[in-house]
Amino acid sequence: MKTAIFTGASAGIGASAANLFLEQGYAVHNLSRRPCPVEGVSSLLCDLSRPEAIDESIDRLLPLVKDSESVCLIHNACQMRKDSTVSCDSESLRQVLETNLVAANSLNQAFLPALPSGSSVLYIGSTLSEKAVPGAYSYVISKHALLGMMRATCQDLMGTGTHSALICPGFTDTEMLRTHLGNDDDVLRAIGGMNSFSRLVQPEEIAGLIWYAHNNPVINGAVLHANLGQKES
Repeated sequence: MKTAIFTGASAGIGASAANLFLEQGYAVHNLSRRPCPVEGVSSLLCDLSRPEAIDESIDRLLPLVKDSESVCLIHNACQMRKDSTVSCDSESLRQVLETNLVAANSLNQAFLPALPSGSSVLYIGSTLSEKAVPGAYSYVISKHALLGMMRATCQDLMGTGTHSALICPGFTDTEMLRTHLGNDDDVLRAIGGMNSFSRLVQPEEIAGLIWYAHNNPVINGAVLHANLGQKES
């Protein structure tokens, strides 16, 4: 049995990638507050900001991980809030980091020792893992930290047969992006025009890159940019 474990596969990139792994014969499990809409995906309803909820999910999934011939662990879930350096109080930042960063660490601590050779740990970052824009303070912080987590993962798993990478989508046509931009079609078109193809990245395109990254350990430790050639500002 081959297994894929996603966080945040209830929509967007996560749901598209879950569907692809399912089509390839994987047993696919999703951890999120809402179920994955893809038929055949096992959803464990889990608020990733709550350690006790994560522990319950780990108890259910760890036996499956131990019985798998290979595992793809995809850290995809995140919160994206409108905040800034002068408007983000520490409690709000803490809540975002619990979901966007600490949850990944909790799952790693439980699953990494049990991963068979040939497995992967993939982090879904962002263009904002390496740059910043105004009005997304906590998101930018968490995505920068995720880059560091991936690089540390790569070094610490040397010789285990498990590889890692950070996939950095550009502006992708997801529910999260549309909500963050107020579902303003003019703004979405303008954002889509900021790359060489003048359109938003599609979730299915990122799903294909996730699948590639899992199956190609040569990319171990890599930051994979997926933004259609985003224009430099």
